Amino acid sequence: MATGEQWVSTEVGQHLRSRRTKDTKPEVQLRSAVHAAGLRFRKHQSVAPRCTPDFVLRRWHIAVFVDGCFWHGCPDHSPRFRGPNAHLWEEKLAANRARDARNTATALEAGWRVVRVWECEVRRDVAAAAQVIRRAAVETRSDSDGVAGGGAP
Repeated sequence: MATGEQWVSTEVGQHLRSRRTKDTKPEVQLRSAVHAAGLRFRKHQSVAPRCTPDFVLRRWHIAVFVDGCFWHGCPDHSPRFRGPNAHLWEEKLAANRARDARNTATALEAGWRVVRVWECEVRRDVAAAAQVIRRAAVETRSDSDGVAGGGAP
């Protein structure tokens, strides 16, 4: 942290230590729905230096990120922080959002189409979230010159 502040251990924050960073429940549900829709993917493959999406559809050059509402600052579910670490949490989430924007730009520059899905979208309707990815694949397939997503002609 740039401010030099130290995190204060709190009972409320203890449960965050054991949170998964890969293969979260929304990721697994979305991958299952995408697979059921007939699309094949690879998990956690780098598409550019320091840019590893949750899964990629290599055939269509699509990089999929499933953003957790808490960790990525969902506009509908962004938490209000209180307590001794409030400022540090705000900085942490701002840094996460900056990294998300950087990863999106990096993947786009590398010729990938980027699809970002909020965790709450998956929880609300996993089939609809999978349909967003399927539409991106169809659009990429129809882009015979590969400009939109860098997909194979």
